[in-house]
Amino acid sequence: MQLQDGTVIDESIDVMKWALAQSDPDCWYTDKIVEQNSLIALNDDEYKKRLDMYKYHERFPEGSYDEFQNAVGEILKTYESILSKSSYLCGDKVTLADMALFPFIRQGAHVDLVWFNAQFPILSKWLKIFKESELFGIIMKKYAVWKTGENGILIQECYTRNE
Repeated sequence: MQLQDGTVIDESIDVMKWALAQSDPDCWYTDKIVEQNSLIALNDDEYKKRLDMYKYHERFPEGSYDEFQNAVGEILKTYESILSKSSYLCGDKVTLADMALFPFIRQGAHVDLVWFNAQFPILSKWLKIFKESELFGIIMKKYAVWKTGENGILIQECYTRNE
């Protein structure tokens, strides 16, 4: 993303933080900033690497599927433990940490959903809340696959909070 002053923001978490600095009506990034940043760093520095090895295990001959699954599971256990004490990753309300980690936890869950649900029942419930949310439904709206010669779809929808 390029700002009007020419500044380029190329990391998705930085785009999210920038957007919340402009408007944060649900206070996703106003409390427990250090805790949120710590969870986001764990996700970005460790979980994403392990997730790629788990999802694409055939590309990484240095380990087995089970080893990569266990490595992902170590971090998921951390999240499971946190959620055993609170509704969300940083307390009893949704924060940026939840929103930033959700897509990656979702990806990890969908590699082997049976394993994920069995090993991480609390995290599974947390994930279900986000997957069934109105916001997720709007963001992940399904469109027909575009074919050559067809007009494209101009997306004009905008999410607005229900007050």
